[in-house]
Amino acid sequence: MSPAMWAAAMMLLAPYAAAAFFAERFAAWARELPAWVRMACPCVLVVPYALVAWSSGIFRAGWFALYALLPVAVAALLGDARRVDAEERGDWRDFLVLAVLGLAVDLRWFEGAWPAHLTVMNKVLLLDAGIYAFLAQRRLGGVGFDLRLKARDAATGLRELALYVPIGLLLGLALGFLHLHSGWPGFAPIGGAWIYTLFFIAVPEELFFRGWMQNLLERRIGRMGALAATAVLFGLSHFNKRAAGFNWRYVLLAALAGLFYGRAWRRDQRVGASAITHASVDTIWGLWLR
Repeated sequence: MSPAMWAAAMMLLAPYAAAAFFAERFAAWARELPAWVRMACPCVLVVPYALVAWSSGIFRAGWFALYALLPVAVAALLGDARRVDAEERGDWRDFLVLAVLGLAVDLRWFEGAWPAHLTVMNKVLLLDAGIYAFLAQRRLGGVGFDLRLKARDAATGLRELALYVPIGLLLGLALGFLHLHSGWPGFAPIGGAWIYTLFFIAVPEELFFRGWMQNLLERRIGRMGALAATAVLFGLSHFNKRAAGFNWRYVLLAALAGLFYGRAWRRDQRVGASAITHASVDTIWGLWLR
């Protein structure tokens, strides 16, 4: 990693961390900006792309334009959604933004803009665009994106983990999707895997699927309908993982897991709780069942 790449990484992590640990201050700062500045502000997300692309020799004007304009378009759409849907029942603009961001990550639309070992930066950049737009422009309530974790978050997350693991384990082994591996990698590798998974896989996915999607759907189709629909969509987002075709076993296990992640989130509407369940499931799978 060159100094430019490290600088890009820090720039991408800054909005994520600010929203996760200082959400109220972040939102208050954004509200004090003139409307046109608040709308245009997300264009700065193009800078990390430019730093990485120039230092890697793969800079393309088309990608530069995309990363400059897409975050602004997302902010504009959600600002408009707030204007026409003050009751936060979910507007077509909300779901269009979620569809674009979700498909861009799942189908790897933009990963060609980055060096192969840094494609995670694309995911974080799009996450930042969504965070800013939902927090500063849409000002969506009930998201629960607060990583100042509480004991209750851990209790809820571990409870749902305990409920899911026996069901998922038996079904996964029966389907031939899971394979038991013996051995103890040590506390440091386990802890490192869990922390990485929490911040770069579980929290982004839980914020997207539970904090934004399930949250909005609850206002449209109720708690049970939103839980089921979000779990199905979460499962389908794994259709192309670890397979050349449609990986129906992964879809089924992920959708089932999504029910328990959704239950963890909706107890107190806390992304941290469902992220604990999610990170723990993924860590167990990665170390002993893959």
